[in-house]
Amino acid sequence: MGRFLLKFEHKNEYRKSIDDYQSVAPVRRRIGLYWILAGLRITLTFVLQTGYIHPDEFFQSIEVISGDHFDIDVYKSWEFNATFPIRSIFIPQLVVGLPYAILKRLSPYTFHFLGLSLKRPYFFVLFPRLFMCAFSFLSDYFLYKICYMYGQNYRVRLVTYASSYVMLTYATRTLSNSIELVLTAALLYFVSRCMVYSEKVVLQNDYLSKKYNEATTAVERVKYYKLRALLPSHSLNDCFVLATITVIGIFNRPTFIAFAFVPIFFWLQRGLNSKSVDFKDFHIRIIVFILCGLPTILFFILIDSFYFGYLTIGEIGQLEIGIDNFVVTPVNFLKYNVKEENLKSHGLHPRFLHFLVNIPLLFNVLGIIGLLTFMKMIYSGLKAQWLHLPRLQSIVGLMTFTFIVPVALLSLFPHQEPRFIIPVLLPLVFLHAPELSQVPCLDVVRRYNDENNESHSSVELKRFKSKKLVVWYIINLLLTFFYAFMHQGGVLQLASHLTTELKAKPHLTHVHLYTSYSYSLPTALLQLRNTRRIYRSSSNHKYKLKQDFHLYEQGSKSLPQVFDTIARKIKDCEEKFAVKRIPYRLYYALPASAISEFAELSNNKSHSFRFHVVKSFYPHISVEKLPLLLSLDGLEHLNLNVNDGIFSNINKAAQNIYEYVEQFKLLLLKIDYYMHESKQRRNGLN
Repeated sequence: MGRFLLKFEHKNEYRKSIDDYQSVAPVRRRIGLYWILAGLRITLTFVLQTGYIHPDEFFQSIEVISGDHFDIDVYKSWEFNATFPIRSIFIPQLVVGLPYAILKRLSPYTFHFLGLSLKRPYFFVLFPRLFMCAFSFLSDYFLYKICYMYGQNYRVRLVTYASSYVMLTYATRTLSNSIELVLTAALLYFVSRCMVYSEKVVLQNDYLSKKYNEATTAVERVKYYKLRALLPSHSLNDCFVLATITVIGIFNRPTFIAFAFVPIFFWLQRGLNSKSVDFKDFHIRIIVFILCGLPTILFFILIDSFYFGYLTIGEIGQLEIGIDNFVVTPVNFLKYNVKEENLKSHGLHPRFLHFLVNIPLLFNVLGIIGLLTFMKMIYSGLKAQWLHLPRLQSIVGLMTFTFIVPVALLSLFPHQEPRFIIPVLLPLVFLHAPELSQVPCLDVVRRYNDENNESHSSVELKRFKSKKLVVWYIINLLLTFFYAFMHQGGVLQLASHLTTELKAKPHLTHVHLYTSYSYSLPTALLQLRNTRRIYRSSSNHKYKLKQDFHLYEQGSKSLPQVFDTIARKIKDCEEKFAVKRIPYRLYYALPASAISEFAELSNNKSHSFRFHVVKSFYPHISVEKLPLLLSLDGLEHLNLNVNDGIFSNINKAAQNIYEYVEQFKLLLLKIDYYMHESKQRRNGLN
């Protein structure tokens, strides 16, 4: 046993598969902490995180699908424009449409028995998020199964995975990137399973082939030939499943090609260094893989073609079908994104942003460890130290390249957001999670030090790991709170308030809302009356409802511009009220950090309106208009001299801190028309 350990200490883990030291029966581990973190993920879903990560979590899902299930006005984003759709409709219909179908069925019963209507903003957001939360646990399961197959410590990896703020926030949102995360995990699991199985079959096949060639009698040859014939097939295992997952991922987000490339390549080249597998098998696998993906491709094309109106049942019946009757959304997506001028409207970033900023932001300590480890691998490659590199057909190689290659490919595009690379979380956790915890070195994917260095630095190593683990938990705790509740946190609360306001207002009153420095308001949550549908009265007259809610999103326009726009709008509303007797209410939502500037404009300009705060929504922080740090200047005046008024300075500093905290709000202002006294006198003279 001692000789085995000594031999193992000097063995470089990168040059062999983890399967080399797999135990016969994987150790059963207690994962109580993981279940606590899993419960936290579910709890945060029910609590309904008010944090708003990105507009796409609504405008590529809820805002698109809710109009298909409820008689309300919605805004369909340009990605789903029928003239040039770049997003498939099937995945949103599954993720949002299925929960909404359940909500629609349950709502009459909950209202009848409990007096509770499910057609409220809370439930409109909750039901799809519950689906995504349940879906996200598939990735946890896949991680567990991969660890189990390779005899790895699944406890430390599951805990690290579940404690990541990516899983606590991003994974439960209706983002296509969150679906991409689970699909990437699924690919890694099935490919890993095929690799384990093929390795065993290939080893047995090579052994029997060797015995067959060494046999001296016909009887022995027949025996080994029959044994080889009894070996199970492995070359095309899970081919249909892998092809289907890949196609679904591409139609969900065409960028899935970057995440699927490495796992599929590893699946294709299984056993190529053996005697029983050659390039003929490699090419057969490619052909069969493509053929297995065709049914799913045709399914998505037909679904999208019908939904966007390119194909109708009538055209099929009359056999009037041509190439123009079909739409392939991933092709449209690529056509759009390869043009840099199209990406300018979304923001252009440096090519290295993913590596230098987004990886540390998403994965903090784990991401930095992953990048440093890969840099060491590059150094080893340049020094021709091939034994220090992972074996191409090992699980370490699969996970390493699944981490690096997708990020590198996505870095070719100048538009780079952190959410684009969240699927690499699983390979990162598998490779480097043990680095955060005090687990046996046997379980860590790294180069082993020599015995002397290891004995001298074991205590320091444990302390360093403990510090890294503390940093991991603190950063993820802070970012969970930030993205779950603070980032644009007032927008959903504003939508809930407006829903009540619109239901309570007089029928003919028009509501006008201006917003600044905030993400787009999901109008589906307001449940606006459907102004596009043609209704029929009891006397069979056709009519349409008139729009009574008007949204003016000002984005990051300067406040003087917004001020003048509001002034013109309220004059226009007053004129309509005087001529057509159309009553109105005008509101303006802006971060509390901007209210002082807006009030100053109101005092300095000759204006035609007054305003007052109707409601404040807390917490809310807008990166576009951060709270003013200047309000903390009072802290500089603190000193230890009692004669200089230390207590008054402390009181002033406390007041400044309070005012600073008060800026973490979204304010809703009611704008009222106001006629200046000089104008009133002139009107009186006239």
